[in-house]
Amino acid sequence: MLGGRFAFGLAGGSTLRRLAAVVLTGTALLSGCSTEGNSGDPLQIANSLEPARPARSPAQSGTPEGAVLPLGRATAVVVAGDRVAVAVAEPPSVLLYPLDTLAGPTVVPLPGPAERLTALDGAVEAPVPGSGVVVTVRADGTTAERKVDGGPVDVAVVAGRTVVARRDAKLVGVDDRVVTGVSSPDQVVGVGDEAVVLDRPRSAVFDLRLSADADPDGGPKLGAGLRAGDGATSMVADRYGRVLVVDTRGGELMAFSVDPLIMRQRYPVPGAPYGMAYDPRRDLVWITLTELNQVVAFDVAGGEPVEKHRFATVRQPDSVAVDPGSGRVFVASGDGQGMQVIGT
Repeated sequence: MLGGRFAFGLAGGSTLRRLAAVVLTGTALLSGCSTEGNSGDPLQIANSLEPARPARSPAQSGTPEGAVLPLGRATAVVVAGDRVAVAVAEPPSVLLYPLDTLAGPTVVPLPGPAERLTALDGAVEAPVPGSGVVVTVRADGTTAERKVDGGPVDVAVVAGRTVVARRDAKLVGVDDRVVTGVSSPDQVVGVGDEAVVLDRPRSAVFDLRLSADADPDGGPKLGAGLRAGDGATSMVADRYGRVLVVDTRGGELMAFSVDPLIMRQRYPVPGAPYGMAYDPRRDLVWITLTELNQVVAFDVAGGEPVEKHRFATVRQPDSVAVDPGSGRVFVASGDGQGMQVIGT
């Protein structure tokens, strides 16, 4: 399980020491050996919980790489089929840009701001937590809306099942069933037949088992939970069956395997890492650094992440997406400074 491409950084003494520290930390957390706080929750290390947020970016000191398209305050960006979809806060809407020209976006109004966007079969899923709906935005700008109570914030389709993180209700919906046990389900990603849920306030990840043998009646079941640094904010799944997570407070990139859920590696990424996107064709994970107004790309195919690209960005680069076909990268500003297009 620890060999080959399933783990980062198994070559060299310093890396082995980092991995040993990770294993010991995970064991202590699972056994409930928390010395701070009094909640009785082994994953909570403070009396009060505050999720990590993107660092406030300084004024730009460099010229952003590539081209910058004018855009209001963006909350999310994703590539879906032949479109780049950007969620903006004012007015709440999704803008659809054709990938070939990036001109004349189609503006699709939303009933409220969307925190995340998910690409599914060429369309875009836009959960609107304040309105309790998930809006499906098709490539031609038409929409379909479904009611989802409990503050939906993220959507994934895993092994043919629709999984919705419902933060206000403190549960995860799996088709017509619900799974409790995560106090703040903020993001969900699929890894094979399983899912992983991120709880930002606790800076923890949870294994959500969806397979038929997870429960006697064939229902989904919440599995293990592990701390993920000091302030985890974003995660993506890669093609090797891992979940990559950034710790914004701690300045790290972490890798987890699933079934069982185990932290495999922690790699330093200074600069308040926040937004993430994964390019499966090039095995690059793109990470925005909001403290530095930069975006960095690491090759994650080998034993340890290797930096391949680093570019100056628009101010407040909170969101990033990548087109796996062309390799182009889209960085959206959370401060109204536009969407940056980087051709690599």
